[in-house]
Amino acid sequence: MLYPSDIIKALLRTEKANIYEPEGRYLFLVNKNANKIQIRKAVEELYKVKVKAVNTYISRGKMKRVRYQPGKTPDSKKAVVTLQEGQKIETST
Repeated sequence: MLYPSDIIKALLRTEKANIYEPEGRYLFLVNKNANKIQIRKAVEELYKVKVKAVNTYISRGKMKRVRYQPGKTPDSKKAVVTLQEGQKIETST
């Protein structure tokens, strides 16, 4: 069983996330095995807000080279969470 703190890894504060915020949408880094229902429940429990919708996508890792060895950065799963009207997550900026 995954706990909410295991599902939600971080609230992402990126340029893209800052564009979403005025619309009531927040970008989270989540566990790769978590589904939309688990993400919804975890956000509602951790941040005490009501979630309207959850959209997820997987960012594929990039090929990198360290010295002469090829390698790959890890894949990550991200979730765009839309909150209901009047709901807000307090972020420290």
